[in-house]
Amino acid sequence: MSEAGALVEVVGLSAGYGRTRVLESIRLTVEPGGWLAIIGPNGSGKSTLLRSILGFHPHQGLVRVDGLPTTGMARRDRARCLAYAPQTPVLPDGVTTRDYVALGRTPHRPLLAAPRGVDRQVVADVMERLELDRLAERPLATLSGGEQQRAVLARALAQQPRVLLLDEPTASLDLGHAQQVLDLVDRLRRQDGLTVLSTLHDLTLAGQYADRLALLSEGRVVAEGRPAEVLTPAALHTHYGARAEVVVGPNGPAVLPVR
Repeated sequence: MSEAGALVEVVGLSAGYGRTRVLESIRLTVEPGGWLAIIGPNGSGKSTLLRSILGFHPHQGLVRVDGLPTTGMARRDRARCLAYAPQTPVLPDGVTTRDYVALGRTPHRPLLAAPRGVDRQVVADVMERLELDRLAERPLATLSGGEQQRAVLARALAQQPRVLLLDEPTASLDLGHAQQVLDLVDRLRRQDGLTVLSTLHDLTLAGQYADRLALLSEGRVVAEGRPAEVLTPAALHTHYGARAEVVVGPNGPAVLPVR
């Protein structure tokens, strides 16, 4: 579906809203084909970090993809490389699932050009892989929450990106649908070599699916590494104010709240 995943480097990234600084000198590296989950308490700057990496939010510092600064990329070139699934996507009324997924082909077509054969084939392939083909003619608004989440992911994958950025991809999903979405992301990452950056509110899901975690607190990276290195009772107490045990399982740590 896409070229192999790209190396992503964030160097000294700072951002804010007006005079309020939200992120301070963030440094992160995501290896090609890796999955970095950004975790942290509410208000720590997770979504702002993703939007800054994408170039959607003003920031200082540098973001490089395979060594090339994204600030020097044309918007269409950036959209061919980086795809984004927001936490609360705009789902237009009266649009079928197929037409919504096809929006992901926009960066690959000349301005105002009709979809080409290759565009239709990419859309069909993505929808089949995400088991959306039977819903192709259904209006987007009639889909369940889990189906809509898959459609949002399909639109992003139709861009054939090298880096996939997901802002809380399991928000508002029950546990079963959350696992289905993350299983799907992990399978696509392994099959296509995609590099994945995500924010995740659920610490157990973050620990089970991501290769590495970055813990944000008050706008700074306070811990970064393998899930078992970041998800510790001490870190959860210090940065979340939480009482919790961390249980190590075969697929990564699970966080259990303690009364």
